[in-house]
Amino acid sequence: MERIPEPDLMDDPEQAEAYARADFSEPHDAFVAHFRRLFRDFAAGRVLDLGCGPADVGIRFCKAYPEVILTGVDGSAAMLQRGYSAVRAADLAERLHLVQSYLPDESLAALRFDAVISNSLLHHLDDPAVLWETVRQAARPGAPVLIMDLMRPASFVEAGQLAGRYAADAPPVLPRDFHNSLLAAYRPEEVRAQLHAANLFGFRVEAVSDRHLLIWGNL
Repeated sequence: MERIPEPDLMDDPEQAEAYARADFSEPHDAFVAHFRRLFRDFAAGRVLDLGCGPADVGIRFCKAYPEVILTGVDGSAAMLQRGYSAVRAADLAERLHLVQSYLPDESLAALRFDAVISNSLLHHLDDPAVLWETVRQAARPGAPVLIMDLMRPASFVEAGQLAGRYAADAPPVLPRDFHNSLLAAYRPEEVRAQLHAANLFGFRVEAVSDRHLLIWGNL
C-alpha cells in the first residue's frame, strides 16, 4: 500500500482536547521502557522531545529520570496549550519546558542536547529528512536517540482493522486520525533508506508491535 500523507500539524482544538484526554499510557510507558532498555547508562542531562504534543511522553520521561531537564517542541499551539496545563499539574514546570517550534529550526542546533526523543512525529512529515537533520544538528556526539512511530500496514483493510482494534471506544476524532496516521506512516525499509540518506548508519529500525516502529542509536 502506498503512503497517503496527512497534515503536518494537528492544530485543531478538538483534536488537541481529544488527545490530551485520551489514555495513551500503554504506548507511552512502553516508550520510556524502551529507552531504559536500550540506553542503560543514561541517567541525567538535557533532553529534546521533538513533536511533544500535549507533553504526556515528556512528563513520563521526566518522572522516570529525575535528573533530566527536558525541552519539548511542537508546532501546534493547541497541543502545547494542553501541554502547559499538564506540566503544571504534574509539578514539573522547573524541569519540563515547552516551546512552539517548526522544523527545521536552526536555534535547536546551538543547544546540543544530551539525548533526543520523539514519539509519533515522523509520520506527520512529508519530508522525513527534516527530522533526521534536526537530530544530527541538535544532539551531542554520542547522544542516545530514540524515535517511536507508527508503521504503515500492508493494506487499507488492515489499517481499518487496527483502527477498530485500538481506537474503537475513543471519541470519533481519534479513530479517524489514527486510521489516517497509519496510512501516512512509513515502512521499516523506507525508514532505513531515510537513515542511510542522512548518514545515520549506526541506527537500527525494529517493529515492536503490530503498529509501532522503533528507531534508535547513538549519534
